[in-house]
Amino acid sequence: MSEGLTIYQKIRNDIISGEITQDEKLTEAKLAEKYQVSRTPVREAIKQLEMEYFIKDAHVFIPTSEEYRDIFEMRILLETHALRKACIVYTEADLEELKHYTEVDIEQEDETTIIKTNDLFHQKIMKATHNPFIIDTYQKLSSYIYLFSKTVINKRRPGLIEEHRAIVDALFERQHERAIQLLEDHLTKDLEFSLYYLPSSKR
Repeated sequence: MSEGLTIYQKIRNDIISGEITQDEKLTEAKLAEKYQVSRTPVREAIKQLEMEYFIKDAHVFIPTSEEYRDIFEMRILLETHALRKACIVYTEADLEELKHYTEVDIEQEDETTIIKTNDLFHQKIMKATHNPFIIDTYQKLSSYIYLFSKTVINKRRPGLIEEHRAIVDALFERQHERAIQLLEDHLTKDLEFSLYYLPSSKR
């Protein structure tokens, strides 16, 4: 287990890796013993993961394929709205920062670096809203965003970084509607690619 992670991150990562299974009951006492911490940080972590739809009724929540699609529909709505705002408020420096996040070499860098850079790219877009309520709603999806990012990066989805570059190029060229469509297409490809690998509930 990686050092320096919060209890929230450790529990989330163990859910994603399958170390914590769907049939386990996730009590504060059990998790506090597992991670050798007091119940307080565990309680806060559980609350966060419940808010992010990762834990439900003290068990790991495994969405159906349709629920994954519903979660991603929300993400697409939020990010395309944010990019529409970015088209208005972005300065040249903002565009250069976004471009910087597309320069990672997916074949050479380690997975953690690529996931972090990918997250910075999308977070930069979201910040363009300057709307704390929208950003808070987006953050509630953060565990699933991480799950999908980890999947597409671990499995090296073709075109992942190239699609980021195409979005940035369209912004530089002031082809705003094209940039928004490219972002929607990019996220839809992430969804369809990930659904092939992710476990889903059959309920």
